[in-house]
Amino acid sequence: MSGSTLGELFRVTNFGESHGPAIGCVIDGCPPGMALSEADIQPDLDKRRPGTSRHVTQRNEPDVVEILSGVYQGKTTGTPICLLIRNTDQRSKDYGNIAESFRPGHADYTYWHKYGIRDPRGGGRSSARMTAPMVGAGAVARKWLGEAYGVCIRGCLTAIGEREIARDDWAQVGSNPFFAATAQGIAELEAYMDALRKSGDSVGARLYVEASGVPVGLGAPLFDKLDADIAKAMMGINAVKGIEIGAGFGCVAQRGSEHGDELTPEGFASNHAGGILGGIATGQDVAVSLAIKPTSSIRLPRRSIDLAGAPTMVETHGRHDPCVGIRATPIAEAMLALVLMDHALRHRAQCGDVRVLTPDIARQPSR
Repeated sequence: MSGSTLGELFRVTNFGESHGPAIGCVIDGCPPGMALSEADIQPDLDKRRPGTSRHVTQRNEPDVVEILSGVYQGKTTGTPICLLIRNTDQRSKDYGNIAESFRPGHADYTYWHKYGIRDPRGGGRSSARMTAPMVGAGAVARKWLGEAYGVCIRGCLTAIGEREIARDDWAQVGSNPFFAATAQGIAELEAYMDALRKSGDSVGARLYVEASGVPVGLGAPLFDKLDADIAKAMMGINAVKGIEIGAGFGCVAQRGSEHGDELTPEGFASNHAGGILGGIATGQDVAVSLAIKPTSSIRLPRRSIDLAGAPTMVETHGRHDPCVGIRATPIAEAMLALVLMDHALRHRAQCGDVRVLTPDIARQPSR
């Protein structure tokens, strides 16, 4: 299967299936000499893993990461780093009833037509479980970016279904099961999710992720734009159906006099561009919003067809997230880190010696 590798100089190849023995990735291009251990990666995987609250799938996977190669005496060697995460809590029998039919909204139908064979157990390669290795790789990229440039990446959930979530206190993200950057309305969200889970239905979500400390100049014109590669990576996350950079679709209602971010000696006056102009980083915060569709695997009966094309009804059993967006924040953070890491290495290779006289106003406080 092609299409399992992301990046050019910092390349991550994802492997495995949801109900196979293990999942993992191979990271090629990590610079040598960086201190790295499982302890640097595990915290990010712990944020994403299933079973962390009653509002997500109760599949009980510890998601313990193993580093199989690319590290010697506690430091990266510059050779491929292989990360392995063993699957320990598969219940493949839960998917026996869909082996001969297609779940509406899922990749069953398209996988069948493309490959002529599919793994129905948990969705196989189309399962959200395949994001775990990318979170592991993202932790490696995040550490290098932090040490090399002081880049800080963070994200939060900003809506579940029709419920808007405030973003007023980043310190709260780790204190609730929704990755919400607020202390407001958490009890109401809990009740909303409890009712949704009992109904057997699902909802979508919107989340926001940003990177601060990004160096000016990352990215390239036309077909290697930083925002284009970010969009591609984010669309590689299961269930993502929309991406916004900066003001996103909000720019439609803006005038040019409002949308264009004015430059002053003291800094940029605004950041409607989301930290990227002409596909190249401005040095401001890179700001990304994602729209995530409702979970396709639900208990409610849905119309479909079987392998012969005859009509049938599908009910998906097993353990599923009523809102896959709840666990998507660490995934989006990881994908942003992977793209920034790749572009940082590409920029360093071609333009590492470039020096200009104009000051980096993005490093100065904005008005």
